[in-house]
Amino acid sequence: MNRDELKMRLKQFVLRVIKLVDNMPKTRSGHALANQIIRSGTSPYANYCAACIAKSEKDFLNKVKMVEEELDETAHWLELVIDSEMIERNRLESLHEENLELLKIITRSIITMREKINKS
Repeated sequence: MNRDELKMRLKQFVLRVIKLVDNMPKTRSGHALANQIIRSGTSPYANYCAACIAKSEKDFLNKVKMVEEELDETAHWLELVIDSEMIERNRLESLHEENLELLKIITRSIITMREKINKS
């Protein structure tokens, strides 16, 4: 997967996160989780776009590590929504799976970039 494809996939993920948040229950816990998910779930796209214009390999690595952290955090929030039964499991499973898949891709990118930097 090249950078543009990953960028588009992250953008699609963010759009799905936005729809989820807009459909969260209008309860105190719904608002609290929605606020967390919208913050952590939308930043991976912006941070990856920033990584794509990084000034150096180390700069790219640092920005992509932020993407990893935000995807990881989003996965935890989504698990809480699923486990709390705030939203039906079947409505969230594919979003959660995409989150975990993107996290794996980003983690592999970090490992590859670290290896590349260490060889330099």
